[in-house]
Amino acid sequence: MPPAAISAHGLRKSYGDRTVLDGIDIEIPEGTIFALLGPNGAGKTTTVGILSTLVPSDGGEARIAGHDLAGDPEGVRAAIGVTGQFAAVDDLLTVQENLILMADLHHLGRAEGRRRAAELLDRLELTEAAAKPATTLSGGMRRKLDLAMTLIGDPGIIFLDEPTTGLDPRSRRTMWEIIRDLVDDRGVTIFLTTQYLEEADQLADRIAVLDGGRLVAQGTAEELKRRIPGGHIRLRFTEPRELAAASRVFDLAEPDAESLTLRVPSDGSLPTLRAVLDVLDAASVQATELTVHTPDLDDVFLALTGSSRRPADPEPETTR
Repeated sequence: MPPAAISAHGLRKSYGDRTVLDGIDIEIPEGTIFALLGPNGAGKTTTVGILSTLVPSDGGEARIAGHDLAGDPEGVRAAIGVTGQFAAVDDLLTVQENLILMADLHHLGRAEGRRRAAELLDRLELTEAAAKPATTLSGGMRRKLDLAMTLIGDPGIIFLDEPTTGLDPRSRRTMWEIIRDLVDDRGVTIFLTTQYLEEADQLADRIAVLDGGRLVAQGTAEELKRRIPGGHIRLRFTEPRELAAASRVFDLAEPDAESLTLRVPSDGSLPTLRAVLDVLDAASVQATELTVHTPDLDDVFLALTGSSRRPADPEPETTR
């Protein structure tokens, strides 16, 4: 395993008598994408705020890029970039001027700042819009500019708090490609919060589900899906007698005489699939079609969240 880019243990945060984070643990290897899921008000933005030094925690400890969060916040800030829920661009400046402003804030030299700005304009397909005021940009272009402003400092760790909210499907997929390229080409570590479950499924190496201030599950998308009941293998047969024979050898299977199919409970794993095929072979029954059905992240989200929820005030928004 690569070393941890982000390591947090026992993080706690309350606002008055409302507990937002109740002792959460997170370990994120370098060069991976980690997605944090949860209902509105679950604590996702607060988690980002704490780990990016924008919000103080009430307890626990964390190390970001090797820097202690409490003891060396300046070191943490130098290693990270943050893109909040809403694009933090200056509408009075052009696209290029926004990037040069960020280069100045990072104390880059004039030549280096312009070079890096030009590189990001090209990489994020913003070159044609470089001279346009930011206020004229579409939602997707504004989010790309916001990300470019984060990247101007060349961070090794990037916090993306719901980066595709409000984007159309095409712009969302473009943002996914950019995020993948950051990890694959530059080895950046991404901490992503999102309410688009497909986004987490497509991008994340590991996913955590936050509910009621606690992490209720962590794992890969496939591991989380296997935790939820409802997975099954669907077998189709050409003859009723074959369906009847298969039904006799699987105790919990559900036959459908009209479609000549048999639904066999399964966790979706390869060993289970092999076991089903072995049982069919031993019974000398031939299926003409086999499909594996597993719960999706929507099922995971609905099954794991909600039971501990109570009315909550909105979380504080993070800013760059």
